[in-house]
Amino acid sequence: MNKMKVDFAPLEIPLQRRLQTAAVAQWVFSFLGLAPLCIFIFFYLLFTRFWLISVLYAVWWSYDYDTPARGGQRLPLLCGLKMWDYMRDYFPIKLVKTADLDPRHNYVLGFHPHGVLVAGAFTNFCTYATGFRELFPGLTSYLLMLPLWFRSPFFRNYIMWAGLIPSDKESASYPLRKRGGGNAVVIAVGGALEALNAHPGTYNVLLAQKKGFIKMAMVNGAHLVPVFSFGENELFDQVENKRGTWLRWAQDRLQSIMGISLPLFHARGIFQYSFGLMPYRRPIHTVVGRPIQVQRNEKPAAEELDALHQLYMDELSKLFEEHKEKYGVDKDTQLNFV
Repeated sequence: MNKMKVDFAPLEIPLQRRLQTAAVAQWVFSFLGLAPLCIFIFFYLLFTRFWLISVLYAVWWSYDYDTPARGGQRLPLLCGLKMWDYMRDYFPIKLVKTADLDPRHNYVLGFHPHGVLVAGAFTNFCTYATGFRELFPGLTSYLLMLPLWFRSPFFRNYIMWAGLIPSDKESASYPLRKRGGGNAVVIAVGGALEALNAHPGTYNVLLAQKKGFIKMAMVNGAHLVPVFSFGENELFDQVENKRGTWLRWAQDRLQSIMGISLPLFHARGIFQYSFGLMPYRRPIHTVVGRPIQVQRNEKPAAEELDALHQLYMDELSKLFEEHKEKYGVDKDTQLNFV
């Protein structure tokens, strides 16, 4: 019987690397376990002498209910914490600019691929660690997240403070309706379903039938910007889940019912390198492409929508081709639209 060999981390590791691991560990926990923990704490407190905390929070929640749909409540103090610098350096993650984005306009940034936990999108557009504000002065980024997570007490505040807003149509459009420009809505276009395809070495982008974000840009007159995050799919291994298997059927079923997917991923641990839910230390280069000019059209015809959608796919392909060899992708590898 073969036994799996566990590759333990050495005892003498520089403090900087330990801090990097700790920063990523808290981030992974935040997006995997913090929401259910917050729900548990909320109801648990009701049955203790601290019940008033939950009651007062519920009263505040009823008053604050629509805040996520009105642009959230970003907290610069949280976005600028030193721990995000450690998280950036763990992989490391770099934001690459290819063109200026005029702050007099609003933008819809399509982020590809989703990956398992959208590490590149969160680090680049929710924190100040990679210099988004310096690279694109005058722009405020809003990363979209499933509305489900904004129904968790306490957790909803944490993700709003980080600059996340719900991905429903009204919430996503709110920043784009602001006059004067300066707002950039970032959407991981492939969504939860694309996370199920996030296997290392694959470049399959769920985009062929995704036109909702194109229409949103047209209705609001927001310019489109393709973004490709090289290395996003390399952070985790995933249990084989090809279409036709019982596992993929169950995952697709869960995604269609709840809107969330359940990729069975694994990589390394905190104190060993053989298994666990910590991502691998692999570089991510998030390349922001050139803006596609979009004129306001509140009732676009199907032909106009299709034409802009095709132009967006062409620009994303061009962005991928221009940078793939620079970031370790074989020159013969093509971007595949699903």
